[in-house]
Amino acid sequence: MATGTSLSEVFPLSSRLNERGRLEVGGCDVIELAEEFGTPAYVMAEDDLRTRARAFSRAAGRAGHPQRNVVFASKALPCTAVLRVFAEEGLWCDVASAGELQLALNAGFLAERIVLHGNAKSEAELRMALHRKVGLIVVDNFDEIDRLARLVNDGELRDGDPQPVLVRATPDVRGQTHEKISTGQADSKFGFAMDEVGIAIEQIEAIAGLRLRGVHTHIGSQLLDLEPFRKAAAELSKLGEFPVWDLGGGLGVAYTEDQEPPSIEDYLAAVIDAAAEHLGAHSQLLIEPGRALVANAGVTLYSVESVKRNVSTWVAVDGGMSDNLRPMLYGAVYEAHVADRFGGATPCVLAGKHCESGDVIVRAALLDDPRAGDVIVTPATGAYGFAMASNYNGVPRPPVIFCRDGDARVVVRRESFEDLTARDVP
Repeated sequence: MATGTSLSEVFPLSSRLNERGRLEVGGCDVIELAEEFGTPAYVMAEDDLRTRARAFSRAAGRAGHPQRNVVFASKALPCTAVLRVFAEEGLWCDVASAGELQLALNAGFLAERIVLHGNAKSEAELRMALHRKVGLIVVDNFDEIDRLARLVNDGELRDGDPQPVLVRATPDVRGQTHEKISTGQADSKFGFAMDEVGIAIEQIEAIAGLRLRGVHTHIGSQLLDLEPFRKAAAELSKLGEFPVWDLGGGLGVAYTEDQEPPSIEDYLAAVIDAAAEHLGAHSQLLIEPGRALVANAGVTLYSVESVKRNVSTWVAVDGGMSDNLRPMLYGAVYEAHVADRFGGATPCVLAGKHCESGDVIVRAALLDDPRAGDVIVTPATGAYGFAMASNYNGVPRPPVIFCRDGDARVVVRRESFEDLTARDVP
């Protein structure tokens, strides 16, 4: 996929440094965005989202599998405006809770194009999925089979048609990624062990209100090597033949300039070729990218509040772990730049404002003479920043700004102090 950017692929497509040396995203000067909308702020390039969605769809078509669907893993960025873009681009949607299901429906996804996941689905979530007639429920465990059996036997199926389901299998394949986002190993909270899948299938097939369609798997996230995807397909082939195979997502992205993830085209070619070889060339194939669709489409803007020099140079900004938990949760590494002075050489610790020593956004940032009032940009924050945002220390969550052709619009407003008490009960 061509980037069309004069900066590295870490930044949104078509990003550039303008004549004033300032970063532009979606044709918008980020210094002006910071002045107009305040900081912290999530900034998304709308055309980038559409371009990546189309790249996945085209690459899946070129890979030659006759029945394949690209399913956005909405947990990466459960924002209505983003979901609406992907619904308009013809993608399906993967949800992992009743809340995400509601967001997807509200954004315009047809229920039959929604896949419900989760290792601990409640009865209420399953009932909602049955009432809305979602396309597929991915069954994770034996307790869930019992719960679904009770619901369909109690008449929760609205029109009497069986609910299509997949069985989630754990193939004991581990990709090279952080243990907290590895899911395919044998000792996992997700899915059935390979020797249990057959038992789960027998139980599902004995329930008149359920219709088994196939098997789902997901081996992990932020994977930069394609071999584990091929190995997973080979392992799954031991389960037999099914009309539907959902091979999850997991394609990694570049968070720093030195990372080189596989291209969308290479990833889909590897997965679809492996599926054709091991799982049958005529089954329906589902692919569930999340971060690969949204991470590099977004940046986060901060303002520097203070610069402190002791053993290190500490550059403290007005956000932190409340808007990007990933560095604190599992050591995710990011770049940072002064938005109008790229190419710095001063080693700095980019620190957040929260009352935790671990509230560090970038441990080894290279900034150009940072000082109070500077606008700092961290790229590749389109995935999981907004999704994991919190009100720690009573900090209102940032807005989401869509930029396109030089125009900027707020698609999620900044929280107010009034929002912090809106759910209080006197």
